[in-house]
Amino acid sequence: MNLRNDLRNIAIIAHVDHGKTTLVDELLKQSGIFRENEQVSERAMDSNDLERERGITILAKNTAIQYKDSRINILDTPGHADFGGEVERIMKMVDGVLLVVDAYEGCMPQTRFVLKKALEQNLTPIVVVNKIDKPSARPEEVIDEVLELFIELDANDEQLEFPVVYASAINGTASTDPDPEKQDENMQCLYDSIIEHIPAPVDNSEEPLQFQVALLDYNDYVGRIGIGRVFRGTMKVGQQVALMKLDGSVKQFRVTKIFGFFGLKREEIQEAKAGDLIAVSGMEDINVGETVCPVEHQDQLPVLRIDEPTLQMTFLVNNSPFAGREGKYVTSRKIEERLLAQLQTDVSLRVEPTDSPDAWTVSGRGELHLSILIENMRREGYELQVSKPQVIIREVDGVKSEPVERVQIDIPEEYMGGVIESLGQRKGEMLDMVNNGNGQVRLVFMVPARGLIGYSTEFMTLTRGYGIINHTFDSYQPLQKGRVGGRRQGVLVSMETGKTSQYGIMQVEDRGIIFVEAGTEIYGGMIVGEHTRENDITVNITKVKQATNVRSANKDQTVTIKKARIMTLEESLEYLNDDEYCEVTPESIRLRKKILDKNERERAEKKSKVSQ
Repeated sequence: MNLRNDLRNIAIIAHVDHGKTTLVDELLKQSGIFRENEQVSERAMDSNDLERERGITILAKNTAIQYKDSRINILDTPGHADFGGEVERIMKMVDGVLLVVDAYEGCMPQTRFVLKKALEQNLTPIVVVNKIDKPSARPEEVIDEVLELFIELDANDEQLEFPVVYASAINGTASTDPDPEKQDENMQCLYDSIIEHIPAPVDNSEEPLQFQVALLDYNDYVGRIGIGRVFRGTMKVGQQVALMKLDGSVKQFRVTKIFGFFGLKREEIQEAKAGDLIAVSGMEDINVGETVCPVEHQDQLPVLRIDEPTLQMTFLVNNSPFAGREGKYVTSRKIEERLLAQLQTDVSLRVEPTDSPDAWTVSGRGELHLSILIENMRREGYELQVSKPQVIIREVDGVKSEPVERVQIDIPEEYMGGVIESLGQRKGEMLDMVNNGNGQVRLVFMVPARGLIGYSTEFMTLTRGYGIINHTFDSYQPLQKGRVGGRRQGVLVSMETGKTSQYGIMQVEDRGIIFVEAGTEIYGGMIVGEHTRENDITVNITKVKQATNVRSANKDQTVTIKKARIMTLEESLEYLNDDEYCEVTPESIRLRKKILDKNERERAEKKSKVSQ
């Protein structure tokens, strides 16, 4: 069996924020791929604005580096389970993985999620213990944790013999010795481990072509681009090939361009051989999981399984009194076009029409997945409304089932009681509790996904901001009866349209927490605060103090109003109740009642109580 010893294909997998993208940066820099005078930004692989701001990877990216005589293709994957669809498909394109684990935090829920996917594909792992320079690093214990996780996930004997590299990606150093003082000056030992341990692809370039699409890209000049791996044979520019579609049909097309990856650039190449990771254009109608083969030798690869969505929301045309003021694209046609364009590259998303021409049901992998789509849309000038996120209930073996998440929580000991109680109310089941001995406790729960909608704000309050919560989709389990989670507090709803005044806000301040600052334009039916009790009340915060010429004995003191609680998009989506919408425009995020008129709202409420 011939091997392509000059090539290695690896994916970098890890929990969020354990340093994958920084590690790739260093591997790129040290491979000498950039010119001496070339400016390279931090986290060069995170290319879009949202990724840079949040410091997370949303889309998988590929790059390639040259080390000695070998070319190493590296795929940087997202760490959030909401983008798990990306991770799963990448595993099919590579022969090994670098599992990056934080030298202090150790194994986290996402570490488990991504490692499970890698082991299922029978990939060869190398463990990188990153952030070894942290004063709190505990590399030996972390390696024990990783080994336990491998055993728990049924790794085979070969996978259990994983090599370990200790690194500090931010300093660009690595070593095979756990002592932070003994770090080499560069990452050479990591490159050597990759070449030595990751299997080289099989060279079967003489056989008929098989290329499978794992990721999609879109470009205004060449249209859809399929990114994937050549599993067998050779592909050349100008070649006539057959595309085996998911529905069983076959389309023919000509390969117009092939791109190879080098550093952060895509370079046009004339041909690609077995084992190469490439991008191909020339097919308008190409989807993830489809196979490209020669016309005369049609042989389809197994279709890639894509994780099904677990959460859905209704996207609507904005019909609030302020509709059309701030957005560029406000019509149903524009919003629908944008949602359908998103489907071109995002395979974990579903968009379905509803009875109304102005509303669509959009399903995704989690709150983060959907909120990033909404955030991108508002930045592009779209104006829309969205409803409260709902979990997708499925029939599994004839039983109604709901998604359940595995939740890992790290908190100071004193907050443990409150957190256990709050998750108990949300039908959470505790699986494990570990006391780290330094006043920190790690709790592991299984919680229905609907119980976690809106939980993060409550969790931050309970732990005074000291807690860390991570959760990842685990499985579908029989539906639990009764109410799970949801907001307990009622809201303050504006009765007037106008500008908020300092005087008006002061009059209702003791009724709850205000969400708007003085001088903000509001409309009747808009939510302007949270009530201290469980019921909703309407308030007038546009009221202005009447000026009279009578002086009072207790002259007005200078009064200060409390700081308003301004919510981010994610917090707003989590906050919603069933009878509310979140209005999203390029300038503002507003919460509102579905029925703006107070009397109509009360009538609808009475009706729903009667029907219950």
